[in-house]
Amino acid sequence: MNDTRGTALIVGASRTLGLGLAAEFLRRGWDVIGTVRGSGRTGLHDLAEDSGGRLAIESLEMTEPEQIAALRDRLEGRTLDLLFVNAAITRGDLPIGEVPTEMFTEVMSTNALGPMRVVETLGPLVAPTGTIGVMSSDQGSISLNTRGGQDLYRASKSALNQLMRCYAARRADDARTLLLLDPGWVRTGLGGPDAELSVEESVPGVAETIKRQQGKPGLHFLDHQGQVVPW
Repeated sequence: MNDTRGTALIVGASRTLGLGLAAEFLRRGWDVIGTVRGSGRTGLHDLAEDSGGRLAIESLEMTEPEQIAALRDRLEGRTLDLLFVNAAITRGDLPIGEVPTEMFTEVMSTNALGPMRVVETLGPLVAPTGTIGVMSSDQGSISLNTRGGQDLYRASKSALNQLMRCYAARRADDARTLLLLDPGWVRTGLGGPDAELSVEESVPGVAETIKRQQGKPGLHFLDHQGQVVPW
């Protein structure tokens, strides 16, 4: 495969889409650093054993700023060609008026605030012409929301998109590529068993979209087929 190879840091790589991305970038010849929560064994550990030393595992709880800072210190001196943040939770399909404050805070912190803290803290490690991406969703699109439902999850992804827009606006002269990626409706714990795509069907498209956007500065909101997702 005629890829430009490099080093990718994938935050949230222990299972499903994150694990699939780690495996895909290894297959494409990249070196990968993947993060997991806690100290338990995951699928990423199995992948690392078969990687010939090209996959390193770091522990990170993304909602803890001090852990993000500690990871930044551990990676001091490394140059990343790709920083990709894959993280999201949902807590059921409640109308927003029925969402407890604690649930609202948890979902917003995990889906929007945490990823942006990672981007802000670890972004300086990314090469001047590298790529910073976060896993978004078409459910974060305001213009596509014609049916409602999943109020809190939608709001968290819209918030993530807006915060990435703020990040990009503050760095208008930055040559790096900034990506919001919609992986499609995927059969994961989040997407559910009735989703249209398997992880194996979604991930290669996500990786290929990242590859094709390399060297294109600015913020791009795209799906796993490389198509523009409307704001």
